[in-house]
Amino acid sequence: MNMNKNEKFTATTQVENGTCTVYLRGELDLSVAQDFRQVMEPLAVNEKQDLVMNLKDLKYIDSTGIGILLSILKTRHGMAAGFFVTEVPDQIQKLFDMTGIAKFFAAQENTQ
Repeated sequence: MNMNKNEKFTATTQVENGTCTVYLRGELDLSVAQDFRQVMEPLAVNEKQDLVMNLKDLKYIDSTGIGILLSILKTRHGMAAGFFVTEVPDQIQKLFDMTGIAKFFAAQENTQ
């Protein structure tokens, strides 16, 4: 399947064994930021479960998307609740490294 620049953004959640995993797909940018923020707010404040962001199918993220991830990180840190970013595509990892935020996202080893 050829994914073009205008691919729709989706965030799908799965809860298993006390962990909520959010699978991001497409492009996380200003045009979808408000909807994404509304989906993530109740998940971010649920301190009873770890929160994992799986970025395997994320094609693009802009500064607005990065800001939302940092906001979630800050919220989770303040509650001493687990927050992990996994399966980061190379091009997004490079962006995280260049901006200096990679060190703030605890990664889990991919066990699959």
